[in-house]
Amino acid sequence: MLRDRGKNLAEGSSRAATSAADHHNQQQQQSAPLSRYESQKKRDWNTFGQYLKNQRPPVPLSQCNCTHVLEFLRYLDQFGKTKVHIHGCVFFGQPEPPAPCTCPLRQAWGSLDALIGRLRAAYEENGGSPETNPFGSGAIRVYLREVRDCQAKARGIPYKKKKKKRNPIKTTDQEETSKSAVQSS
Repeated sequence: MLRDRGKNLAEGSSRAATSAADHHNQQQQQSAPLSRYESQKKRDWNTFGQYLKNQRPPVPLSQCNCTHVLEFLRYLDQFGKTKVHIHGCVFFGQPEPPAPCTCPLRQAWGSLDALIGRLRAAYEENGGSPETNPFGSGAIRVYLREVRDCQAKARGIPYKKKKKKRNPIKTTDQEETSKSAVQSS
């Protein structure tokens, strides 16, 4: 009897150890290291949430709109590292200014564009509907376009949208034969 009880205790402890190991493996799978994009998205989402909480009065995410997003983008400008020459600066329009100036540092357009993309995705992943996504509003697109154009003028380098490469449509031999027959007649 004592032997049976000891055997049951030993089996119970091995089952508990197996169960704990399974639980640990599940946790490791769930907490696998995030990709760089996913960790940036999470950090940006948390930063935006903290920004809303620090507003007076605090703004609940459900009441957030594009005005809050625009204020957030303007707030981030103070932490930028890109020199953007103002109109009165002697270096305005020069891509490589020869000397330092007192123009402000701002967030680069590309950084803001990528940030909005990550926040737009995070909003929907956290239960927001695409129709009410404040990061996808027209006002945000207009703001980003203005920042892009302003920074391009300040650097003297116009922004040119990259054209998509188009694959020529391959025609079949039969189509080519009919085209040449039409042309010869």
